[in-house]
Amino acid sequence: MSSSLRKDGVVPGRLDEAAVQANFTDLHPAYDPHEALVAADRCYFCHDAPCITACPTSIDIPLFIRQIATGTSEAAAKTIMDQNILGGMCARVCPTETLCEEACVREAAEGKPVEIGRLQRHATDTLMAQNVHPYARAEPTGKKVAIVGAGPAGLACAHRLAMHGHDVVIFEARAKGGGLNEFGIAAYKSTNDFAQRELDWLMQIGGIEIRYGQALGAGITLDGLRTDFDAVFLGMGLGGVNKLSLEGEDKDNVDDAVGFISELRQADDLTALPVGRRIVVVGGGMTAVDAAVQSKLLGAEEVTIVYRRDQAAMPASKYEQDLAQQKGVRMVFNAAPVGIEGNGSLTGVRFAFTAQQDGKLVTTDETFTIPADQLLTAIGQTLSDAPEGLQINRGKIAVDATGRTSLPDVWAGGDCASGGDDLTVTAVAEGRDAAESIHATLTT
Repeated sequence: MSSSLRKDGVVPGRLDEAAVQANFTDLHPAYDPHEALVAADRCYFCHDAPCITACPTSIDIPLFIRQIATGTSEAAAKTIMDQNILGGMCARVCPTETLCEEACVREAAEGKPVEIGRLQRHATDTLMAQNVHPYARAEPTGKKVAIVGAGPAGLACAHRLAMHGHDVVIFEARAKGGGLNEFGIAAYKSTNDFAQRELDWLMQIGGIEIRYGQALGAGITLDGLRTDFDAVFLGMGLGGVNKLSLEGEDKDNVDDAVGFISELRQADDLTALPVGRRIVVVGGGMTAVDAAVQSKLLGAEEVTIVYRRDQAAMPASKYEQDLAQQKGVRMVFNAAPVGIEGNGSLTGVRFAFTAQQDGKLVTTDETFTIPADQLLTAIGQTLSDAPEGLQINRGKIAVDATGRTSLPDVWAGGDCASGGDDLTVTAVAEGRDAAESIHATLTT
């Protein structure tokens, strides 16, 4: 929905600029040096630390925390970035509460883990503030690799390949790089244009070119890339969004949450972004929570998340659920949308309660309506226009443990591939590991 539109109560400027700026400040402010030392001192520096196993990128967490504790935060950042070159963003957006911090021995013993995510941010921010890139390229190999998508997987793959001396060209459909980090993360989690600053820092390795405004199927083909390059990595994410498939879905002010968040992230003035007075968000994942919370922060009076299963099954973490409720978002469970009401513009969403019958989720005859002037749908994304010749598994590009696809010179990772969870940190791991596989293939 264009920010220039004003339709039936979905209007900009519900809050003044000062209130909006206060609402969208950093969710977790950075540690100062003393706070970092105090937080680091809580670590037991476990042998066979469970937090390492819980990290998708296998960062040596006790080591980098010990390095912070001994006053060498730059060395801590290097320990982090050896495994996760986008460690700065992951420190901000990674669901640490269900990964490394949930596995922390302090969490088991005291119910209060070491704040690993904030310590990781302290280390990476300290190094990046020096504007020094701690990695150098190997001797040129003469090999060229094409990467589709400048998101977390593509950038991690590109950096590791550049380190090994390969030349990399990234083809990015949008006018800016960063992928989900730039367009899909809640604004209060990534402030001060951090995604672009991290991308610029990463590019200091050299040997990487990004060509913007170029997408597969729009003048670029997979066959063409395979001809022109020695290897190809696909990291273009998921371009499509699932629909509710209900009559009335084309009404004014019925939008997908992904587009809403993207527009919010790119807005120069958040007070100019239209938002409804009463908003319903359908879905139960991070996107649903981010859309709901940010709607509330923009000044929506009533925001309701409706999820078709019970709260225990909700994909968003308990931390994210608690955050939403703290911000005034109401949650309704065991209900599925069955109708969109209104004549031209949205006036409400009709739901039916759900129940389990013979192991299947079904809608019951008991219905209710939530009045709304804006509906945001967050029921998943889909792989759109997958290149021909690739094996597809459950709607994603099929890959093996190293990211290899069914084509011998093509790898894939991130949300478009069947590898793992749709998380930034997982995408980084998959891009990194695919780069190592590509390097091994090209040099043997």
